[in-house]
Amino acid sequence: MTTARTVLVTGGNRGIGFAIAERFLADGHRVAVTARSGEGPAGALTVRADVTDGDSLDVAIQQVEAEYGPIEVIVANAGITRDTLLLRMTDEDFETVINTNLTGSFRLVKRGIKSMVKARFGRVIFISSVVGLYGSAGQINYSASKSALVGFARSLTRELGSRGITANVIAPGFIETDMTAALPEAQQTEYKRNIPAGRFAQPAEVAAAVAWLASDDAAYISGAVIPVDGGLGMGH
Repeated sequence: MTTARTVLVTGGNRGIGFAIAERFLADGHRVAVTARSGEGPAGALTVRADVTDGDSLDVAIQQVEAEYGPIEVIVANAGITRDTLLLRMTDEDFETVINTNLTGSFRLVKRGIKSMVKARFGRVIFISSVVGLYGSAGQINYSASKSALVGFARSLTRELGSRGITANVIAPGFIETDMTAALPEAQQTEYKRNIPAGRFAQPAEVAAAVAWLASDDAAYISGAVIPVDGGLGMGH
């Protein structure tokens, strides 16, 4: 029986974040999600917050801890894309993506980890991407922000590993979401041709890896990058 934990998932109102929140709820945890709009799954506490706004995160974390007690698991999932080739990418395109995906994770973890240090227990899980290490034309901003999470998790492991806190990275490949469903059929086929598994993942498959990293079974795993990509990014 896994111990019930207080879990906070950013960007939990759709896609992978929603599936992660659903899985933690199914496993019997107390789950809160941040969202700028929309709601998390039934049974989760949805709090309004934007990872680019530290004050909103302060308020959100206070709300969650007042309702559910100290946060024990953080899933840094909120992220955006502004895809375009380097020569067309504006400073703003780059800075906006870094501010949400990387600096947003910093703002969240810095605020959320205080309870973990006190309790000498915690799980920090960053949702990165296969393109963080694989690379992707038109995604220099996104892939840079996602690969940076590896350095973040590994430095955090060195700082706080002795306090019973782990920090790991999940690197999903192509996932069945509204975003991939909107791609032209020919493009989907081309992507699948490069994936050894020959298919996109279900969001629940990413959520399963997150749930395992948060579990007692993964207490001795930290600073790891776990790919959930059907073999696309092998060699990392």
